Amino acid sequence: MKALYSLFLVFALAAIALVGAGALGMERTFGLYIPFLAAAVFVVGFCWRVVQWGKSAVPFCIPTTCGQQESLPWIKQSTIENPSTTTGVVLRMLLEVLLFRSLFRNNQPQLYSDGRVRYASSKWLWLGALAFHYSFLIIFLRHMRFFTEPVPALIRGIESVDSMLQIAAPTLYLTDLVFIAAVTYLFLRRVVVPNIRYISQVQDYFPLFLILGIGLSGIFMRYFAKVDIMAVKELTMGLVTFSWKAPQGIGAIFYVHLFLVSVLLIYFPLSKLMHMGGVFLSPTRNMNCASRKFRHINPWKFENVHYHTYEEYEDEFREKMVEKGIPVEKPL
Repeated sequence: MKALYSLFLVFALAAIALVGAGALGMERTFGLYIPFLAAAVFVVGFCWRVVQWGKSAVPFCIPTTCGQQESLPWIKQSTIENPSTTTGVVLRMLLEVLLFRSLFRNNQPQLYSDGRVRYASSKWLWLGALAFHYSFLIIFLRHMRFFTEPVPALIRGIESVDSMLQIAAPTLYLTDLVFIAAVTYLFLRRVVVPNIRYISQVQDYFPLFLILGIGLSGIFMRYFAKVDIMAVKELTMGLVTFSWKAPQGIGAIFYVHLFLVSVLLIYFPLSKLMHMGGVFLSPTRNMNCASRKFRHINPWKFENVHYHTYEEYEDEFREKMVEKGIPVEKPL
């Protein structure tokens, strides 16, 4: 039901754009006003979330590690998995951001009929996430040709490599296929795997259906319902130059695609998708593990605040601790 509710919501959003830009003729609203508002909400919301995270106190050394910490000189340290220097932290962050290192090391628990729990590799999730994010990035860079004039050589090169197989006319982009396949896999994983389905909520299904709707509407425009590319270029260039031009005859399907993208931009700062910015501010990733090299003093330990020490705690509960067999420092 949660998945169906999310799917219905995406269909309703597509219907709003289809009726508004098609039957009601509100091209300027769906082609100019809403996208501009969505971009403003995305930028302001993204910056606000990052600033809020940046202001959060991190009084302790709490990096997530999976290797030997720096210790005695004759013990070999894992400089990337458990870094104690800024260089090591940068290398670990690069592996995390570019190759999803922690997801690659992830294990999936499996409960067998004999009651034993075993941990198996979960590389398919890593591969699906990697394919999704990189295909999304390439598609995003390809679309920059609509917002630049002249089109940079880098974008033309990416587009040429993406269509190197020269399949069909217009040319089939490889990332289009990879993108749809990756999103479909991530959705099916949430539906098929029982424990993942149990913890999945509407906010997990909705962005998947929304992104899938964006991809399918874009593919439908390119290969089936042809749109006026020059008119689209004129509209997008009007957005970046604030000239506010809404050419006629683009087609309602384009406004459906653009409206879904606008909804994604507005939804982004409010959702789990903000992990794109949050990973750089996560203390479990961006801190070096030097707890044995330096003493980390709690900055919240104010002198005028009375703390309930262990001695006071034991004095208060000594009889009950002895009664339950809990060892105490002072006898009764």
